[in-house]
Amino acid sequence: MAPPVPLSFSRQIGALSSIVLNSMIRKCLRDSNLKEALQLFDRNPASRDVVSWNLVMDGLIENHRLNQAQRLFDEMPHRDVASWNTILSGYHRARDQSRVYLLLRKMGRFGFFPNEYTISIVITAFLGSKFSSLVPQIHARVFHLGLGSSVFVASALMKGYANIRESTGLQRLFNELLMKDVSSWNTLISGCMEIGCIEDAERAFRTMPAKNSISWTSLLNGYIINGRIDKAQLVFETIQESERNVYLWTVMISGYVKDKKYEEALMFFISMVNSGAMPNHFTYSCTLSACALTSSLLLGQQVHVRVVKYGMPNSVVLLTSLVDMYAKCGDIVSASRVFQKMQNKNSVSWNSIIGGLARHGLGTRALEMFEQMIEEGTKPDQVSFVNVLYACGHVGLVREGEAYFKSMKVKYGIEAELKHYACMVDLYGKAGELDKAERLIKEMPIEPDVVVWGAFIGASAMHSTRKLSEFAVQGIERLKKDHPAVYSMFLKIHAEEGSWSEVTELKRMLGRKHVEKQKAGWTSYQKELSPAKKQYPMT
Repeated sequence: MAPPVPLSFSRQIGALSSIVLNSMIRKCLRDSNLKEALQLFDRNPASRDVVSWNLVMDGLIENHRLNQAQRLFDEMPHRDVASWNTILSGYHRARDQSRVYLLLRKMGRFGFFPNEYTISIVITAFLGSKFSSLVPQIHARVFHLGLGSSVFVASALMKGYANIRESTGLQRLFNELLMKDVSSWNTLISGCMEIGCIEDAERAFRTMPAKNSISWTSLLNGYIINGRIDKAQLVFETIQESERNVYLWTVMISGYVKDKKYEEALMFFISMVNSGAMPNHFTYSCTLSACALTSSLLLGQQVHVRVVKYGMPNSVVLLTSLVDMYAKCGDIVSASRVFQKMQNKNSVSWNSIIGGLARHGLGTRALEMFEQMIEEGTKPDQVSFVNVLYACGHVGLVREGEAYFKSMKVKYGIEAELKHYACMVDLYGKAGELDKAERLIKEMPIEPDVVVWGAFIGASAMHSTRKLSEFAVQGIERLKKDHPAVYSMFLKIHAEEGSWSEVTELKRMLGRKHVEKQKAGWTSYQKELSPAKKQYPMT
């Protein structure tokens, strides 16, 4: 009879190998089953290797659990460069440039050298921040590590030099590349355009040996960011119709929206559809923005029908654009219906529906939606509080407005800006509490602008309070800015009180300062444009 097998050997037979464990963790993460992946990781401590730790850490980051990923990183018995890259990418996604910088320094102190992926993460994270000034130092580090020949690293560095508007470094880096592929040329074109060197970008576009769709997109987008939408259109027209893909069409539509040429954007969208090109959700989102800003409800509805017909993905950006379009076009019922069907919502989604309800006079409902947003875990931002304070002003909820205004700093750490103060002044003014409005203006930590003073003057006109309006006059004069609406309010106040000498003096002042009274406001523009009545046929 064979001797019994030792218990310790039986345990070894039942244990998973590192390769099997990692394969199972990968499958769980691919299936979006983080919970099971964590259970596998916890139940098999003896089978873990550095890959296991990296996989779980990456899964936590993908599921927005960065703090837990950081704790896991700190507990790792052994790390490799991939471990550092994983946690760096997490803080890059969280837009925490300071932590990326500290981790990069810590990485060096622990004896790890950055690789190509590390350099790309760090530079991309630093773009547009105070740390972007470190790009030349990172370039020197890249040279020391012998990574300068990498096209991947060179492209990241070129973007960095473009971000700090260093054209010499950008061009020198490109010239030093031994192997220049089409992506390198595209990065050069985009970088030159970002700096504003349009002629250099055009020269590179003409010189490059081969072009792809991204080359054309970089050129068009470069013209747009430099305010040359007309030039972009001329170049677009030279592209053969068979080569005009969805990205080129979308760049043009987005460009016209950015340039506030909304009708041109809509006409471009219609031309795109009639050409047979299939829009994507970014195309639809840009088009819906143009519909919202021109009150083109009919076309917006047609876009919505196409979104449903062609089964667009459940995009938060696209659905939020639909909510915003319906709200701004006056159909708050449809806006609410789309919002309620959204499976995922972000702060922009909530702001769109809250702002829409407030603008439609449904202040109480807007405040209820704000509270629901908080309950569901979405943190409000500055736009959220502008909408909430506006809603309070519309329904006369002064005490509630004061509470929300105070909670901005105390509860959410959001500093009040001019638009928040303007809403509060308007709230006090509509409620007749002008003394509070005056006190708030005097206590403002920033200089009031014409919008804040305009809200105060409007309240003074509403309640015929000449003394307070004179307080506003002094504030407006300190700004050294002239605004037709403000002077019109002054004229109205003095005329109603019969102070004709002041009326004469104000008119004389208008003449001296060459401030022209506006013939009409938004109403006349609407009559001229009348977008809601226009029909845009789509085949």
